[in-house]
This record gives sequence, C-alpha cells and structure tokens, in this order.
Amino acid sequence: MPKSTSQSLGELVTELQVQGVMAPAVRGNPGRQGGAGPSDHRAITLEGTTVMVPVYNSTAQQSPYQLTTTADGGVALHHQGELTTTLETPPEPHFYNLQTAESIPYKAIALLHGKDVLATTLQQTCIRFRDRSESCQFCAIEQSLTSGQTIVRKTPEQVAEVVAAAVRLDGVRQLVMTTGTPNSRDRGARLMAETAAAVKAVVDIPIQAQCEPPDDPVWFSRMKAAGVNSLGMHLEVVEPEVRRRILPGKSELTLEHYYRAFEQAVAVFGRGEVSTYLLAGLGDSADSLIDCSRRLIAIGVYPFIVPFVPIAGTPLERHPAPTTAFMLQIYEAVGALLHDSDLRSAAMSAGCAKCGACSALSLFE
Repeated sequence: MPKSTSQSLGELVTELQVQGVMAPAVRGNPGRQGGAGPSDHRAITLEGTTVMVPVYNSTAQQSPYQLTTTADGGVALHHQGELTTTLETPPEPHFYNLQTAESIPYKAIALLHGKDVLATTLQQTCIRFRDRSESCQFCAIEQSLTSGQTIVRKTPEQVAEVVAAAVRLDGVRQLVMTTGTPNSRDRGARLMAETAAAVKAVVDIPIQAQCEPPDDPVWFSRMKAAGVNSLGMHLEVVEPEVRRRILPGKSELTLEHYYRAFEQAVAVFGRGEVSTYLLAGLGDSADSLIDCSRRLIAIGVYPFIVPFVPIAGTPLERHPAPTTAFMLQIYEAVGALLHDSDLRSAAMSAGCAKCGACSALSLFE
C-alpha cells in the first residue's frame, strides 16, 4: 500500500527532529537555547505543518540537513547539499518588542512556540535541579534564567498582560503553562490556577497547565474551575531502571501513582484533555513505550511521544538521539492505537499535543 502524504511528511519531520538541522542565519523566529520546553530548537513550516527542529545542539552541528536562504529571500532545505524542498519560517512575533512597566521584556515572560502557541514557565527553578543526583538528567530549566533570558517567577498579572498582547498582535491561539516543581504539596497546581484565572479575566484563550501530580486530587477541580482547559502530567520515561537513571528524584513518584492521577484528572478534564510527554530514545524499548501508550489511551490520556533531543549543558548533552526507524516504529503503532480509539490531538483544547510541533505523531493518527 502506498504511503499517505501525511506519512511521507511524517518521515521527513522525524528525520529532521532526530538529526537536527544546520541553520545559519535565515529569516524568521530564531528560537532559543537553554531553558524548559523545546530548547535548542527553531520553528519551520513544511507543507503547512509547523514543526520544531533542533538547530543549536551538537546533533544539529553534524546534521546532513541544512537551511539556506534562496535568491528571492525564501528558505530552502538541503540534504547533503541537494535541494530537498522549500519551506517557510514563522516570523519573530511582534510582542517580543514590548516590555512591562517595570522594563521586563515580554519575551522574558512568555515565548512563541511553533506558529501560534504561547508558552511560559511560571517558576524557572525546581527543587531538584541544583542537585544533579536528583534532577532530571535532560533538564535545562535554569539555563535560561542563568543567561538572563527570563525571570525567576512570572506573576499572574505579568502573564495575563503578555498573553493579551500576543493574542492581539500575533494571533496566538493557545497558552501552555509549565513550571519547575516547587517545594509544595500541590506541585505547582496553585501557580497554575492563580495564573489561569488572571489570564481568563482579560482574554478568552484555551490554556493547558503542566505540573507533576499534586498530592491532593482536589487541585484538578481547582485548576479546572480557574480556567485551565487541559492538563499535562509528564512521565518522560517508563521502564523502572530507565526512570531511576534518567529521573532519579522524580522517579520516587511511581508509575502507578501517575496512572491513578491520570484517572482522577480525566474524570475532571474529560477524555482527551489530559496528556503526557514520553521521550523516546533514553533507554525505553519501543514495546515499552507502545504498551504504556496503550494503557494511557484506554484511560483517555493522549501519549505525546517526542524524540529525545540532547540539550547543551545537561548531563545528557552527548547522549545520541533515537534513530528515524525507531521513532517510525513507535509512531505507526501508537498512531494506529489513537486512530482506533478516536483520540485526536486536534480535538484537544490546548497543549503540546494540540500544537504537535515537537513530534510527528499527529501525522500518523
């Protein structure tokens, strides 16, 4: 059976996300280095699909793919010197030129991800980050703080101000809020609820909150009541030995603890409005990731599977990215499970899976 257009595009996107792209100065939003979320990436648009590709890490510097500027000012993608396709690069947003009354740049409070997604890390510190024997080994959350790109804590009022401007000036369509884990039993849920309420008071935009499972599940209802539409709680890796190695502190929260939290969250937010990140390439087998995805989908949770991308300055900065073949095996299997269960990223109100830019999974649904 011939491959569909989306599958062919999915293979190219997968290649770019695991191998990275050499990207000398070309027009558009240059992306960023360090920090939480899709670090060391920039956005490109292929056949109408906007994706985040690594451009600043060691993998990208050795990539056979390269972006170049064409004679007419466009952007082209080359593979080993041969033209592959032309593409677009989303422009740097207008709200980046603004600042608060306290002279804090808006882009130190929230950043554009993909084409029309605003993302903010409410607290740019984590209780585990300073101790690498406890921290998530891939995490770079405090790098952007150290480099002066952001501030340690964004107030609800600051986030609401920036969101309103990003919607007005750049057509932003959803907000993703994450946080470093604070030293509190709500694990960041209170920050999420307070900020969501402030944002919804000034602009009606879908919001995803991302945090670890709070000790008291009442926080799911509180976040929902405050204006959070979708929730992300991220497993990252699933096999016990891999969890202990990659997430030495966070792995104290067992998989069964997460599964209970997922069930409680789905009961509040609804089927398909809860998601989790799964990072492929850190040691979990394809079967383990597929089996975990099957269980999550049965609960009503969207498993957002993303190829691991090493970030400079972390303990895993030299860890290899997964192969294209490994990712395609997982995408095809999980895509079929999502299709059969009628669980769609596009149906989600907000969040990383809704955006889809850091993964090719949605192209296989």
